[in-house]
Amino acid sequence: MGHPVVCLHASASSAAQWRRLADRLAPRARVLAADLYGCGKSPAWTDARPMTLADEVARLAPVWAEAGERFHLVGHSYGGAVALVAALTHPVRVASLILFEPVLFSVLMAVDPDQPAAREIIAVRDETIAALERTDPAAAGARFVDYWMGAGAWARMPEAKREAVTAAMPGVKAEWGAAFGEPAPLAAFAALPMPVLLLGGSASPASAREIARLLGKTLPRVSAVEIEGVGHMGPVTHPDTVNALIDEFLGETAPLRART
Repeated sequence: MGHPVVCLHASASSAAQWRRLADRLAPRARVLAADLYGCGKSPAWTDARPMTLADEVARLAPVWAEAGERFHLVGHSYGGAVALVAALTHPVRVASLILFEPVLFSVLMAVDPDQPAAREIIAVRDETIAALERTDPAAAGARFVDYWMGAGAWARMPEAKREAVTAAMPGVKAEWGAAFGEPAPLAAFAALPMPVLLLGGSASPASAREIARLLGKTLPRVSAVEIEGVGHMGPVTHPDTVNALIDEFLGETAPLRART
């Protein structure tokens, strides 16, 4: 059997977002899609101190154990930020790393918190948190979705999906702190030994594209691909395109053997 593939989802999402990738890889790999804190079947973060990306990595210990000694690691958005810290924590065990626009906002802030891309995402963070503090999670969800998916995306979203995102927004507040507060400097990721596929979309917000640019200059074994016309939620909105690139990378750079 080939190495397992562990998949980490975006904010306000769940392990279910990787179902189509799991189906595509099923003939050759076992996909382990995990729920992060406050998502899917996982409990919310309830500790009095702020949550960290290291806390997310630690909570996934049973997933790492099930994956075994070597596994491929896929992460999208917030899940990509968690995946980066997991790779720092388990550098020998991660056979390859596949990231779609990891939102490691801490590196953006460290370079220049006054640059437009940084000011843009700070505003989104502060406005969503302010909406939550005035007990208006739907307004927080609308600001969040319209930033990541484009103006008007919230209005076009089916009611059931809006309700799910609204319910997830208190957890997103904890994720903001984790992604902005990560202590590992950008230079730390230059030590990662595994091959990395860094995916992004040409239509994504400036903050996501700038983080991808910084990581692309830092990761030592990186292949960076920008997908024309795709936005930050590419793994959800364009799964066939994104999954094909993931499949190709795993096949050529870090081959998966046929399952037996």
